[in-house]
Order: sequence, then C-alpha cells, then structure tokens
Amino acid sequence: MSRKLLPVSITVALMGGTAIADVPNVAVDIAPIHSLVSRVMDGVGTPALIVAPGASPHEYNLRPSEAAALQDADLVFWVGEDLTPWMESAIETLADSATVTSLLDADGTVLLEFRESAVFEAHDHGGEDEHDHDDDHEHDHDDHAKDDDHDHEEHADQDKHDEHHDHAHGAHDPHAWLSPANAETWLNLIAAQLSSADPDNAGAYFANAAAARAEMAALSEQVAETLGPVRGGSFVVFHDAYQYFEDAFDFPAAGAISIADASDPSPARIAEIQTRIREEGINCVLAEPQFNPGIVKTVLDGTEAKTGVIDPLGSDLEPGAGLYPQVILNMAKTLAECL
Repeated sequence: MSRKLLPVSITVALMGGTAIADVPNVAVDIAPIHSLVSRVMDGVGTPALIVAPGASPHEYNLRPSEAAALQDADLVFWVGEDLTPWMESAIETLADSATVTSLLDADGTVLLEFRESAVFEAHDHGGEDEHDHDDDHEHDHDDHAKDDDHDHEEHADQDKHDEHHDHAHGAHDPHAWLSPANAETWLNLIAAQLSSADPDNAGAYFANAAAARAEMAALSEQVAETLGPVRGGSFVVFHDAYQYFEDAFDFPAAGAISIADASDPSPARIAEIQTRIREEGINCVLAEPQFNPGIVKTVLDGTEAKTGVIDPLGSDLEPGAGLYPQVILNMAKTLAECL
C-alpha cells in the first residue's frame, strides 16, 4: 500500500482560533472512532463514516458513497485489519495515496489477547501488551484454522473450538476502543496526524484533543459510579467484544456465546454457556443489535437469567463527537439495569 509516513509525536505551538484553510478529507471506519476524530476536528471539519451505523464491522459491503469517501480521503483512520479485514483491500484500491493510520498499531495502545474459551475466569484477559511498532501483527492465522479436518469430531474437548475452523483472526482482540485509556491515546495521535496534514489548524486540533481527554476522565468516573451498585453481578455477552471495558472498570464477564470475531457459535459452545448459566446462577445474558437474537433466546431457554441489549458501536445514536462517551455510558447503564 502506498501511504505517506507521518510522525505520530509532533510538538506544535497552540494557536488561538481556527485558521481558514483547506481542511483535509478524512474517512473513518466505525462510529466510535469517527466520534473521536469528529471531536478532534470540532469547529474545523467533519470526517466521513465508512461503516454504516447498525452494521457489523466484521463483515461489510461498501456502499458507493462510502467507497467515494475512501477515494477522496487525504487521511484514513481505522481500528485495523483484525477488526475489519475486508477494509485492507478497499484502502489499497481506493485510498492508495492517503495517509492511513491503524489504531491497533499505534504506540501506546494497550492490546489484550484474543480469548478462545466460552467461559471466563475472573480477570481472564489473557495478558496485556502495550504495542510498539516492532510488535508483530502479521500472523499466520493458521493457529486455529490449520486443523480443519474431521478427526476433531472425535475429540470432545475440542468441540468448543469447532466454530473457528473457517475463521482466521489475529492474536489480539480488536475491540480496543472500549478502553477509555486507549481512546485518550488515540486522541493525541489523531490530533498529530491532522496537524501534519493541516498545520494551519493544529492549534484547534490539539486544543480539542486536550478537552476530550479531560471529558474522558469524567466519563470513567461516571461509569464507575453507575456500575458500583451491581458490582459482583455475573453476566454473559453475545460475542467476546467487551474485555477492554471489563478490564478498564474491573467488571469481568462470565463468558461469551461467540468469540471476538462474531463467528457463529458451535452447538457445543452454546451448551457450555447454558451449563455455566444454570450451575452458577448467571444473572444476565446480553444480546447485541448487530446479531441474531435467536441465539441468545436459545441460550436463555430453561434459565432464569435476565436479558438486555448492549451495543459497542452506538447503532441507534447520531454519529458525531458525542457518540463515543454515550456508547461507553450506555453500556454501563445496560449492565446495571440487567443485573
């Protein structure tokens, strides 16, 4: 991919006001990241959102208007290939002259390992990795796919991994935006990249990023207060997208119906989750608006667990600067209400 190489750490003197200049065209993959970019660009310009609200980013077909936004982009911000593998080729084809920033590859991003199991132990986050640019994000993708043969059917202890045979994923969970600490790191990076492309408005970008980081700290306090009364409650999520949130607020899930790439769970995995719910008295099973509610209904059958809908993307929210904090707060409220 042809792309400009820009430094991610730049010292810029803050300037008063917003300069009149040609603001760069910016394209962003998903609504929460679009929200962060919108907050940094507040008063200067508006980025384009590529993945439509309500759609799953794991699999997506670009609309003509979204393809055009990529083609016109001077800068592209995206989570990375681990979340939207289909977007790599779209960027190469449509945005080959744009400056492309993969946030999972950014210095300072804290990454958590991809979890395979259906049920989790407390604080089962698989370890943390503060990324640097020597971190290997080019994985063979064979670890969970190479044994796609019928011999596995003879091994009951392998049943819970059957759903992976046709799915490849990286080593890290890609839902890193659900960590407010990662969001704070990315705000600085976004401001730096925008300022490199548009130095006349650098003061506005960095001032907005600083204000957004202060708002992030207040958001974390509000989420902690919301979760306080239900701390210790146990819940299961539809797909394993929430460990960054769990880690940030010390509020671990008991399990996930599907793995982090949202592939369809095997019957064995569903049975394992049902057993966990019944034997341990799980309080809550959370569905998501992007995925089939019938699977959650099947899991709930014969249990006394409550259900709710949790949304890591803000599907029913207006895209823009206010979406990210509302997504995080709504997740906390959903948990509190379900538990």
